[in-house]
Amino acid sequence: MHLFADIINIVLPVFSVIALGWLLRRIGLIDSAFLKQTNRLVYYVCLPLLLFYKIGSADFFANFNGRLIFGSIIAITITFIASYVYSVFRDYPNNARGVFAQGAFRGNLAYMGLAITLNAYGETGLTKAGILMGFLVPFLNLYAIFALLWPHRGDGEQRGASFWLRQIILNPLIIASFLGIIWSFLDLPTPLVFERSLKIATGMTLPLALLAIGGGFSVERLRGDLVKAALASGIKTIWLPILAAVLLISMGVEGMDLGIGVLIAGTPAATANYIMADQLKGDAELAGTIVMLSTLLSAVTYTVALLILRTQGI
Repeated sequence: MHLFADIINIVLPVFSVIALGWLLRRIGLIDSAFLKQTNRLVYYVCLPLLLFYKIGSADFFANFNGRLIFGSIIAITITFIASYVYSVFRDYPNNARGVFAQGAFRGNLAYMGLAITLNAYGETGLTKAGILMGFLVPFLNLYAIFALLWPHRGDGEQRGASFWLRQIILNPLIIASFLGIIWSFLDLPTPLVFERSLKIATGMTLPLALLAIGGGFSVERLRGDLVKAALASGIKTIWLPILAAVLLISMGVEGMDLGIGVLIAGTPAATANYIMADQLKGDAELAGTIVMLSTLLSAVTYTVALLILRTQGI
C-alpha cells in the first residue's frame, strides 16, 4: 500500500496540474492567446534557463552516463526506423507516414519527462535527465524532419530542408543544454546573484509547461484515425520504454540512471508534433490525436512503469 501511495504521489501531481490547465481553459480564465504566449515563454525562455541552470551547476562527471545516452539514442533510432517501415508496409498515405512515425518515437521530454523525473528522483534526477535530454533532442528533431519530409521527396514543391536543419542547430533547448554541459564540464563558477536569479526564474517553468498542456487539451483534436493514433501511442508509451529498458540493462545501466532512461523513453508524444506536422504537409489531425491519446495513456503507463521500477528498488 505504501508503494502504491508513493507512485500516486509521483504521477498524480503532474496530471493534476495538467487537469488544472484544462479546467482554467474551460471556465475562461485562460484562452488560446494566453496558451500561445505561454508556450513561447516556456520554450524560448523558461526551459532553456532551467536546463542551463540545472546542468551548469551540476558536477558533470558525476551526472554524465555515456551508456545511458547511447542506449537511449539506439532505442529511439530503432523505434523511428521500425515505425516508419511499418507505415510503408501498411501503405499509409504519404501525409500519415511521417506523422505516425513521429508520434511513435518523439516524446514530450521537456514538459512531461522533466516533471515526472523531478517527482520521482528529485533535483539529481532532474539534472541527469536534463543532460540526457541535451543529447537526445538533436536526434529527435532530425528524425522527425526526415520522417515528415521523406514521403514528399518526389513532390514538385521542395520544402526548405535547410530551414529545418537550422531549427535543429538553433533550437533553444539544444543550445541551453550544451551551454550548460560546457559550463559544468569546465567547472565554471556561477556568481551568487546570477544563481539566485536563475533559481527564481526557473521555478515557474514546469508549472507553466503543465498548465499549457492541459489548456491545449481538447476532445476536438480526437478527429484523426483512431486506430493509427492508438497504435502510435502504444508504441510511444509502452514499446519504447520497454525497448529502452532492455537495451540499457544489457549495457549495464542500473539504479537511478536506468529509471530515468525508462521514464524519459515513456514520455507521451510531444505537443510540437502537431505543429511540425501541420507545417510539413503531414496529417495534422492524426498528429493531434496521437498527442491527446498518448498523454492520456501515459497516466497509466507511468504508474505501471514506476511500480515496476520501485519493486526493483529503483
